[in-house]
Amino acid sequence: MEILLEEFYKTDIQLEKYHDRKVFIENKSYQINGISQSGKTYLIKNYLISLKKNSYLYIDCNDIRIDIAKLNQTLSSFLNQNKIMLLVLDNYIDTIRLVNVSQLILSSQKHYDYVFLETLQLFPLDYEEFLAYEQKYDASALNHFFQIGGLPVIQKIANDEKNVFLQNILKKSLNDISFDIMVFCAKHVSQKISAFSIYERLKQTRKISKDKLYTSFDMLQRHNYIHLLSKFNYPKATKKIYLSDIAFKSALSVEKNFGKLFENMIYLELLKSHIACYYEDDIDFYLPQSDAIILSKPFADERRLFQKLESIEAFLFTHSIKKVTAITMSKEGTISHPLSKVEMLPFDIWALGD
Repeated sequence: MEILLEEFYKTDIQLEKYHDRKVFIENKSYQINGISQSGKTYLIKNYLISLKKNSYLYIDCNDIRIDIAKLNQTLSSFLNQNKIMLLVLDNYIDTIRLVNVSQLILSSQKHYDYVFLETLQLFPLDYEEFLAYEQKYDASALNHFFQIGGLPVIQKIANDEKNVFLQNILKKSLNDISFDIMVFCAKHVSQKISAFSIYERLKQTRKISKDKLYTSFDMLQRHNYIHLLSKFNYPKATKKIYLSDIAFKSALSVEKNFGKLFENMIYLELLKSHIACYYEDDIDFYLPQSDAIILSKPFADERRLFQKLESIEAFLFTHSIKKVTAITMSKEGTISHPLSKVEMLPFDIWALGD
């Protein structure tokens, strides 16, 4: 095992052109969590290339040459002998025993309850991060974002290979039940779905236990492959489901519903901005801390938006809503309303705003 550790220690880190993310690593110990291909390894390597080569040891725990029992026996002494300050365990496996080191960085899809590690949650690219890969910042960039989604690696994949590539990522990262749940969620994105309703549908086509489905459904949430949005003041009500990356919908389903996909994209921007939000009847997103609501209206015009406002006027009055923002594909403007400030904003302007 020492021979392999020596190889890891002497191997230079290779990194292609790196595009900055909104999270970054400092001189602290971390666990970095995120779905497969969200950019965890690139984030770590970008940090390592700024350090002296002999100050760190980088280990990819997926390397099949690693004998975990022998690694646990030799790792601490190897670090001490070489006066290594930083240990990186990429694709961490919890059977690897943690050792005492000045700085420790783990990466994993799973979150571990290690109180001595600061957590960095890495999501797929948001729209602003995505633009770093684009040549032009115009309508073509937004259309491209809709087509390929936010996984950084997908930038290198040919369009005709994209869907199968994403399918293979999910098949490799998830068990069979979890993959089937993802397929179901892709068909019902931005809709109110319960684990029980998924179980009722899937048991018609495959042998499955309720306990295993609930366990897999919970894992998909904890690992952030799917996200659930609660109804305001009704935590037990059926939640709305969103995918962690909009490209998963086209990769897993032939059913087209641009409006639902657009809503999913808005949700992801809210999620990455750490804005508390809920859904309500006839309201896509209610933001109680700012007395605001957001409506997903990709092709709205003033007339249709005014009709929508009439249907939710009671909510606007009851909750003293100060601002209504209708997110559109390209339409921009304001509407006069006696209760709230009403604005139509194109997605790209809204996503890049403060």
